[in-house]
Amino acid sequence: MTTGSRISQLRDSKGWTQEELSHKLGITRAALSHYEKNRRKPDFEALTQLADLFEVSIDYLVGRTSLPQMEISPEVHAFTEQLELAEEEILQRFKLTVDGDELTEEEARRFIAFVRAERFMRGNQS
Repeated sequence: MTTGSRISQLRDSKGWTQEELSHKLGITRAALSHYEKNRRKPDFEALTQLADLFEVSIDYLVGRTSLPQMEISPEVHAFTEQLELAEEEILQRFKLTVDGDELTEEEARRFIAFVRAERFMRGNQS
């Protein structure tokens, strides 16, 4: 199944028209039609929005898996919940690099702050 056919199928399952979905995505109906007919591939931002709207993984949308959601066992979920590190622990335990250059402590703090702000904004868009 192609990305376009998955988008179309998911849109139909929600009972949305192309007009409705394109409005939710902030794109034209014509652009959505191009996605659904595989004339154009959605960019990462569009894939992310589609995955969020349809509550599926991006891997599902692009055909890398036939499972709409990645299922995590309760044991794995409990383990990953324990992986949260405080900012100081991150800075002490890991050397963060970008383009091969280690981030300064200030750059690392700004990076962590950026990720937190982005998550906060994403959580408040609902």
